[in-house]
Amino acid sequence: MQFSTLSLEPQQSSTLLVYLDRPDKLNALNATMLDELDQLFSDASLLSTYRSIIITGRGKAFAAGADIAELSQCVEETGEAFSRRGQQVFARIESCTIPVIAAVNGYALGGGCELAMACHLRFAATTAVFGQPEIKLGIIPGYGGTERLVRLIGLARATEYLLTGEHIPAERAHALGLVNRICDPASLLNEALAFCSLIERMPPLAVTSILRCTHGAHPFDGYLEAHEFGKLCSSHDFQEGTKAFLEKRQPNFRGC
Repeated sequence: MQFSTLSLEPQQSSTLLVYLDRPDKLNALNATMLDELDQLFSDASLLSTYRSIIITGRGKAFAAGADIAELSQCVEETGEAFSRRGQQVFARIESCTIPVIAAVNGYALGGGCELAMACHLRFAATTAVFGQPEIKLGIIPGYGGTERLVRLIGLARATEYLLTGEHIPAERAHALGLVNRICDPASLLNEALAFCSLIERMPPLAVTSILRCTHGAHPFDGYLEAHEFGKLCSSHDFQEGTKAFLEKRQPNFRGC
């Protein structure tokens, strides 16, 4: 398969290494990247060819969020569809029946954090930074962040980070349970590959059954999140927040 925003590097083992490959945009998740992730994880041959998948970012970021230029064009109807599209793609990744590991090499913010949380496991470089800063744009996470962050770190702490948009450094993310392992940046991919090699020695049917029980038993819904996301896309605060972000200035929120 040939993609414009993803680079695929099959390994000598049965692992597929997938790079998010828009380094000049900090691997921001635009519509094309979502479509290509959907195409990749919809490919039936993927499960027969590989035993595990690693997703990482090219350059200094894992994924710094959704593409704000695209997002800023949303109104209520298109905003809800925008949210639903990301939810659909990330649910497909989460329901994959071979292990999918996020090797988070740098910023994983907004949609990038949501992508990492949709993976089954997260390995993070010491330089990694997580967060759901959407509130600073006058909006909420739309790709499953409100639900998956609660599942991973608990209601009280998730609510705190969602309300403040505060960044979560790798060490703190590990302590919260958001991250499975912290690695030196130079060894991040090697450690993720070594873990995949370990899992690939396990019985494939049992691995698939475990993933179905742990990630398929609690299907992601996302209806309320997408509905609220869409409503906020018609607010002054959303228009002001995204405009201020693109203009690199502080927003002036009015609560309307």
